[in-house]
Amino acid sequence: MRLSARVDYALRAAAELAASGDGPTTVGELAKGQEMPPKYLENILLQMRRAGLVRGQRGPEGGYVLARPASQISLADVIRAVDGPLANVRGERPEHVGYTGAAQSLQQVWIALRASERAILEEVTLDQIATGDLPKRVTDLSDDPSAWDSPNAPV
Repeated sequence: MRLSARVDYALRAAAELAASGDGPTTVGELAKGQEMPPKYLENILLQMRRAGLVRGQRGPEGGYVLARPASQISLADVIRAVDGPLANVRGERPEHVGYTGAAQSLQQVWIALRASERAILEEVTLDQIATGDLPKRVTDLSDDPSAWDSPNAPV
């Protein structure tokens, strides 16, 4: 799985908003807290606002707040808001891509991959990220030393 900088920034900003409580947080504060470019972050927050994940508040006490409780916003929600579907093949949903011959089974692999991504990304909420209280399934997977190995890393 490859996550774009846009998704990385969106998730980090959303986690900061989840941790900040009820009051609005400015783009500048979010950008500084996570060392992100403010202009780029502003565009990401606009996408998240259009998706109904954040609300903007104008004025001297303005900034952004989560539109719903952090416990009701999954990582998958944020990713979809800024990057579209979780898994696609050449811009198509896996169920709409067909293969023939020896490659025919690839479609099942892509669908299984998407299901695996969903199993984690839809379960983990912004509240869990902000508090560090991750689901057991996530901690079990990340505690496995082989999860940290990159199969393409030089020995």
